[in-house]
Formats: sequence, C-alpha cells, structure tokens
Amino acid sequence: MSGSIPSLEIDGVLATVRLERPEQANRLEEADLTALLACFERIEADPRIRVVLLRSTGKYFCAGYNLGDLEVGGDASSFERVADALENLRPLTIAEVQGGVYGGASDLLLACDFRLGGPAAEVLMPAARFGLHLYGGLLERYVSRLGLNAAKRLIFGCEKLKAGEMLELGLLTHLYDSAEQLEDRVAALAGHLASLAPLAATGMKRHLNRIARGALDREVLQADIRRCATSADLREGLQAQREKRLPVFRGE
Repeated sequence: MSGSIPSLEIDGVLATVRLERPEQANRLEEADLTALLACFERIEADPRIRVVLLRSTGKYFCAGYNLGDLEVGGDASSFERVADALENLRPLTIAEVQGGVYGGASDLLLACDFRLGGPAAEVLMPAARFGLHLYGGLLERYVSRLGLNAAKRLIFGCEKLKAGEMLELGLLTHLYDSAEQLEDRVAALAGHLASLAPLAATGMKRHLNRIARGALDREVLQADIRRCATSADLREGLQAQREKRLPVFRGE
C-alpha cells in the first residue's frame, strides 16, 4: 500500500477532503474508506462547516475500490457506507473532477451535490466485464441522478466517456476548458454556497435527495419549513435585502 490516507482540512466554513494515492490513481483501500468515514463524522459534528470540497491529488480523480481486496474476501460494503455518508452530509458538497473517474468512484461523484469537471475528466464503469454485481446505493444514485437509460448505458455498455459526454449525461453539473478555470470556478461556487442560509440549504438538500429516491417525508418537510419561517436567519435575510447588504447567517 503506497500513498497516504485521505486528508481533511477545515478552513472556516469550508472543509476539503483530499484523496492522496496518486501513484495508484487514488484507488480506495479499506484504510482509506475508514478514514473517509472518520472525515465525514468530523464534518457532520462541526456546525460551522457549510461546504465540503472533495478533490484528489495527481492525474486521476479516483479509481474506485481496490479490487485486490475483493480477491481476499472483501465485500465492498464499506465503500457503499462511504458513498451513502457523503450523500447524506449536512453541508453542501462539491466534487472537483480533474481527471479519470473509474468504477465505484462514479458513485462518489453522484453522491455530491455539485460535480465540476475539467477537460481531462472521463468515466468508466467496467464492473460487468469481470462479474461484479454493483451495490444498491450505487444503482439508486445512477437511476435517480442520470435516468434508467443512461445508467444502463454506463453499466452494460462499459463505455469510457469523455468530459463532454459526462456533462450531457449528468455525471458532471459543470464543465470547464482548463484546469485553471476549473479551480477558479470551484472556489467561486464554494464561496457562493457558503453564503447561503444554512438552515434552508440543509433542509432543502435533504428533501431534494429524498424526493429523488421517492422517499419524501412530508411531515419532516413541513417541520423544516416551519423552523426556517421562524428562524433568525430568515429575519436577517429579509432585513439584509431591505438594507441592500449581504446577510450574515448563523444557522439559527
């Protein structure tokens, strides 16, 4: 095992999780998955954090699960837990896709709220070629984010899709012409998302994801609506609008 486990850097409202096995295309060993779960737990426990950026070191975004672990009895269930935990994070999430996304790494991509790519981005899901049955959370995200036809194209066609096709299918939400532009736009989006009212953003993220799975709980939705309607954040937002200034939200 070479490289390092994923790192977590917290800078005010922004948390950056970085994959750090560039020599192995940032594939994820069991130790990496454990570290990612720990990172997500720290993020979820820190109410100051409003935005999470998932990025990678080197040429590739991520090569997915280490298939060698499957050969010695691994079942990839920890990979599914990581993807589910990423989707369910309270803060808004951004994936910065500077390179290739292979296998289960495509699920990590779809678990993020925003997926910004550069010209070297590409995706390949080869599981059917070697007999691996993909787990339920991945199948759900593929269908809910991309649609059934696109999901079948990726899973059964085993096509390597370039950045433009990733944007067309919905694997990317934004695509930029250069690595420098990608980095700039990621920073700009992170700043914008951090400026949003956190109570409203958190609630709407949760309910949008539940709607995508056909699992909306209307009682919980109404409770979140009432909470925001009586919040200091809403009062601050309306007052800031009247005074033509930027609001200062505290998540209260």
